[in-house]
Amino acid sequence: MRSALALVLVSGCGKLSEVGRAPEFSPLEGGAQHYAMYSAVLPEDVPAAAPSDASSLWTAGTDSLFGDRRAAHRGDILTVVIEIDDSAEISNSTDRSRNGRQSSGLQEFLGIPQRIDEKLPEGASMAEAFEMDSSSTFRGSGNVARNEELTLRIAATVVEELPNGVLRVEGQQEVRVNFEMRELVVTGFVRPIDISRQNEITYDKIAGARIAYGGRGQITDMQQPTYGQQVADIVLPF
Repeated sequence: MRSALALVLVSGCGKLSEVGRAPEFSPLEGGAQHYAMYSAVLPEDVPAAAPSDASSLWTAGTDSLFGDRRAAHRGDILTVVIEIDDSAEISNSTDRSRNGRQSSGLQEFLGIPQRIDEKLPEGASMAEAFEMDSSSTFRGSGNVARNEELTLRIAATVVEELPNGVLRVEGQQEVRVNFEMRELVVTGFVRPIDISRQNEITYDKIAGARIAYGGRGQITDMQQPTYGQQVADIVLPF
């Protein structure tokens, strides 16, 4: 109990240190994007493609006018287009009722019930030794209505090339307005063939996509219950 109280106090003190200050940006150093950028193959390490003939200025490299500039290697950047517009509505109900009645007795068995009846209180008899009534009723209903619409664009970095040619991408974007920080994070696996000529890919072509859109700051803190209320909701049984 003391350790839990100490943890709550420490968390509260951490929030007090941010009073009057805007949320800090997350550091880029040490992340997967930072490592991919600094460990990517440099352009000078890649042999340049030879021109088609001695009098032509065109080459097949990515720097040429018609070169393929789609992300293909670790450290490359592509744009992820997130356009979510879906809705769902589910409604169900359940009604269950059951009644039961059970009785048992022993009227004749070698005269034993009659001998027992002599020792039983007045009105009691082995002919009606057991009788039970039961009744149960259950009713339940549920309704889910959801409507989500989200349109975002974010630049992501290729952080890993898998042996099968699939690329693992990761993107993070933070925008601070006054004392509120808006955060957008996207990760997942993409096929190079799904990347368009504009070096873009839609979210529905990202396998294992993890998209997080939210924020932190004064407004977000006001929308969350206090620490004491959250602990009470977990601990109290009622």
